Amino acid sequence: MPLFCLWTMRAARRRTLGSLLRNGGIALAAGGFAWPALAADAYSTDWAAGAKSEARLVAAGGRLAGFEVRLAPGAITYWRDPGDAGVPPTFDFAGSDNVAKAEALFPAPKRIRESDGGEAFGYERDVVFPLKVEPGDPAKPVTLKLHANFAVCEKICLPAEARLTLTLPGPGSPHAGLIEAALAAAPRVVEPKAFGDLNSDGADGWRLCAAAEAGPARDLFVEPPEGWWVSAAPAPTEAGHDCFRLTLRQAPKDAAPPVPLRLTMTGGAGPVETTVEAPALR
Repeated sequence: MPLFCLWTMRAARRRTLGSLLRNGGIALAAGGFAWPALAADAYSTDWAAGAKSEARLVAAGGRLAGFEVRLAPGAITYWRDPGDAGVPPTFDFAGSDNVAKAEALFPAPKRIRESDGGEAFGYERDVVFPLKVEPGDPAKPVTLKLHANFAVCEKICLPAEARLTLTLPGPGSPHAGLIEAALAAAPRVVEPKAFGDLNSDGADGWRLCAAAEAGPARDLFVEPPEGWWVSAAPAPTEAGHDCFRLTLRQAPKDAAPPVPLRLTMTGGAGPVETTVEAPALR
């Protein structure tokens, strides 16, 4: 389904469609950014060009591919949770040949301040979404057909679409390093105990503390179920730990914790994610 005016917003954040339009948040007309023409090779498709982006499929073997998005200077695109307002990318593999399963992975996001004061979760530079492919018959080649929808935002936000087909070749891809780097940037799934300790911190939230790690400053992204809104911010640290405060901003009517939360932590020794059950609040 084309994106057009499809837009996800959290009601509790009180950002209306009107305010997005006043701030140049949504546009249906294409801008004029021209990408150079680049030819495909045996391990990649041609670029699907958009107003502020271009995208292609690249392969790193018979079971691993990547959806590569190049952005115009100053443009952003979104993670699976887009933040205050935005559109997460979607990946449709219908029509693929000899594909039992295809899974898109998301490199760790960053927080991006927008001109209207909102906050996006996504990518400011080019991004590669790794695609793990399970063939129906390992002895036969895989032809991957991808229909991707995503949004690209600068001063205005534009829908982008790519329909790409690539028969995944054997080893020897010149793009293998690109896709392996994208895999390394995707959060590693860990058990809740290895992620950190989450405890009630009053009537409106929780406190999460994880063992401190050397490396870039850490950040926490929280994905609650539909109808919930939980924000995260750094909290005073404890000895040998990095801590965050999770604040419950919105919950469905007559609903109360415990509630499952998908947590992603970036920085430190590398991104990790887990799913925990946030305990009842006191």
